This record gives sequence, structure tokens and C-alpha cells, in this order.
Amino acid sequence: MHADKSDLGAVMTDLFETISSRRGASPSTSYTAALLEAGPARCAKKFGEEAVEVTIAGVTGDKAELTKETADALYHLLVLLAAAGVSPADVARELRRREAVSGHAEKASRE
Repeated sequence: MHADKSDLGAVMTDLFETISSRRGASPSTSYTAALLEAGPARCAKKFGEEAVEVTIAGVTGDKAELTKETADALYHLLVLLAAAGVSPADVARELRRREAVSGHAEKASRE
């Protein structure tokens, strides 16, 4: 566990490690294990539901609700990554690759 509990990167790293440790645990006692056992499609659906809730909270301007829903979405995103075999390090490498590319150019390269 990382010492700085306000550093989002450290929190995400710790959370991903916890999520990964739940693989193979009993789905009856671990929500995370139940999601992982259900597979990437179920995890993606749950993340999508949470993303919609973040969007709604963002539109309402309720900072407390946006904070809570964002935490839910980030958790479910990490579960999806774990279920799909993608690590936060994989995502970090992709973000670093994009740093030197303008947002417009990067988006155009995907179209």
C-alpha cells in the first residue's frame, strides 16, 4: 500500500492490486470476484452504467455526487481492465505515447 492516500495514482495502483487479488475469491463473499467471474462483457456493462451516472452528476453540478460517482466509475473501470487483462501500466504507456501528439491529431489518427 502507498502512503499518500490523496495521490490518485497511488490509490488507483493500490485498488488495482486489491481487485487483482480478488480473482478466484468466492463470488458469494466478494463483489469484485463476482464481477471478474462474470467476465469482461459484464464488467464493461457495469462500467458503462457508472459512466452514465458520472455524466448525470456532472450535469447537475453536485460536486459531492460527482465525486462519489467518479469513484464508482474508476473502480468499475479498473475491474474491467483486470477482467480484460489490461494493466494500468498499459494505459499509462498509451497516455505517455500521446503526450507529444496534439489532441486533434491523435483523434484524427483513430478516425
